[in-house]
Amino acid sequence: MTTSTYLTRMLVAGLGCLILSSCSKIGLAPVPNESVPLSPGQVHVIPNYDVNDTALTNKGWIKSFEDNFNGDLSQWRVLNGGVQKELACYQAANLKISGGYLTISAKKETVTGPEIVGADPVKSFDYSSGWIVSKAQISINATTPVIRIVARLKVAPGNGLTSLLYSFGGNWPTNGEIDFLEVKGSDKDELLSDYQYGQVPLQDLVKNGLSTTVTDGDLSAAFHVYEFEWSQTSIRTYIDGKLVETKTQGGYIPAMFGKMQSLSLSLPVGGLYYNNLQPANVVPGAMVVDYVKIFSSSKPL
Repeated sequence: MTTSTYLTRMLVAGLGCLILSSCSKIGLAPVPNESVPLSPGQVHVIPNYDVNDTALTNKGWIKSFEDNFNGDLSQWRVLNGGVQKELACYQAANLKISGGYLTISAKKETVTGPEIVGADPVKSFDYSSGWIVSKAQISINATTPVIRIVARLKVAPGNGLTSLLYSFGGNWPTNGEIDFLEVKGSDKDELLSDYQYGQVPLQDLVKNGLSTTVTDGDLSAAFHVYEFEWSQTSIRTYIDGKLVETKTQGGYIPAMFGKMQSLSLSLPVGGLYYNNLQPANVVPGAMVVDYVKIFSSSKPL
């Protein structure tokens, strides 16, 4: 996840893995305003962009997972408890489905829960938030050498918060972890991505895998479509239909071929994402998710 998340956070019971620090909605995409000058290195984003599934299925992609958040969270595990150095207790009460959207809220409130997710000791927390992990797992392999994750969401504003979309496998990091999306509430125009892999538990071998995409917009002010293509040789990131990064650095992307991973959405408060964060300076907020879809292809990139 960011450079600080190479550190171990906690073991999640029941998942058998180590987690690291965390009406129709289809419409026409707005036309980009190409007249707006960009600063060097900036990526233009399109507020409330959307995409139709046929844009992918017509090219041979096969949809294997979809949640439009019109019902319940039966496709996900809801985690309960805290994480080392983070300020919030994750709980089901902070996950709300309404109007075809999932809202994950980080709140300032006193709650009691497991000190660590999956552990027995309880403690009092000053903040609460939400965290879900997919029951289905994904993998690139000889049959489906490319996977494309498509998520439409608004990241959370608020100092001390970090919106996360990532995948991970058991016995971290021997089955890998891919941090597709990390956006800090204090830096809402920056998308960070990273990955971790190791040959033995608790030892990440990846160096220089972290990258930052700077955009020309506030990613918390509107919905954006984030797409990620994971293949044996690279991890590609798209924002609002535009390829913004092809990650090959770090040396261990091929090692994750055939590794099974689960998808995760969470909204940590504080923790390893911030240095010297004062709890009094945390600003509560919410991440809103329109949909999450996973497609696979039999054609390698």
